Amino acid sequence: MPHKFMPISVSLRDRPCLVVGGGLVALRKVESLLDYDTTITVVAPEVHEKLEYHAERGRITLEKRDYQSSEAGRYGLVISATDDAALNARVHEDATGAGALVNVVDDPPHCDFIFPAVVRRESLTAAISTDGKAPFLSGHLRLVLENIFPAHWSRLMKLAGSFRNRVRSQWADDPAKKDACYAEFLEADWKTMLKESSEEEIEEELNRMLMIPE
Repeated sequence: MPHKFMPISVSLRDRPCLVVGGGLVALRKVESLLDYDTTITVVAPEVHEKLEYHAERGRITLEKRDYQSSEAGRYGLVISATDDAALNARVHEDATGAGALVNVVDDPPHCDFIFPAVVRRESLTAAISTDGKAPFLSGHLRLVLENIFPAHWSRLMKLAGSFRNRVRSQWADDPAKKDACYAEFLEADWKTMLKESSEEEIEEELNRMLMIPE
């Protein structure tokens, strides 16, 4: 059976986001978006106090009013998180009519995208989804991912990004040498090194990995 939702990573830098709704569900969606480089506008006549908190700190734009027809079309990504089915349908119609990506919470047939369960470790993102059919299971499996990628992966990702830049600079014209350096990095016991080694010792090990024999 074909799947509905293809897992992709989408840049939100030039895709302003609209969240319609001001309750706990809307708050959860807003706090998911706060991790990304985008602008967020929340529209609802009444809102959770934590949405007020985020607005006071300039993290979101808060407009305490009713949704206005067609305004969803001015955004690149739209989330409708209200308990009003007619309003959700109107937001969906406005967004899709303008070509904006839309998510109507807990209504997969009216979603262009869904939110997977996510574990983030610096630049590493591990996500899991059930194609919108059993999100409670995704939430459980996120706990499994937390154990697979414990906290030290955040530091490891920083080292990996820096190491890649150094490899590409030192061995720019030698793909075989680059591959050999990456293999050295992948074979290292990083869990132990990050726990037991000093910054100087880790730097020495990275320098060793860069010096591939002729």
